Amino acid sequence: MSAYLLLIVAVLSRVVPHPSWFNFTAVGGSLLFFGARRPLRQAILPVAVLAATDYYLTSFVYRYPFHVQDYLLTWAWYAAVIVLGHFLLAQKASALRVTAAVLIAPTSFFLVSNFTAWVTATTLYPRSLAGLGMSYVAGLPFYRNDLLATAAVAALVFGVPAIARQMGPQSHPAGA
Repeated sequence: MSAYLLLIVAVLSRVVPHPSWFNFTAVGGSLLFFGARRPLRQAILPVAVLAATDYYLTSFVYRYPFHVQDYLLTWAWYAAVIVLGHFLLAQKASALRVTAAVLIAPTSFFLVSNFTAWVTATTLYPRSLAGLGMSYVAGLPFYRNDLLATAAVAALVFGVPAIARQMGPQSHPAGA
């Protein structure tokens, strides 16, 4: 149930108005947690909910035309992060594994989405190595915020329960 509640938080973190400099969303952390806590056969639900959120934001908030092909890579990334969470964190969510997932999820989105922006935004970036570099430099503030947001969400959903278990009552052998 908590994975579904965190999915709602992820959607709200995208649709509730906030200052543009803040740019904090719980998407990456919630997808990692969903993958770690739910069976992979349920992955279609968060992908569908986030895809619907993309449609809503594009069409009704930003008032841009919506083209499915523009979002296929993003939706594939949603699914990939759920799979990452499942394979890296479902059996054992150690600090090292959570850290690796936190680094992989936003970094992969940064690399893929900015490469795609370079390829598709023909008037924005020159078709050269310098143009590709420009697209990555332009994405750095978003990457920083995504990395921080994913780390914060992961710390809450994986770290707090682990700390609580460590601080909880320890079982003592009989007669001790």
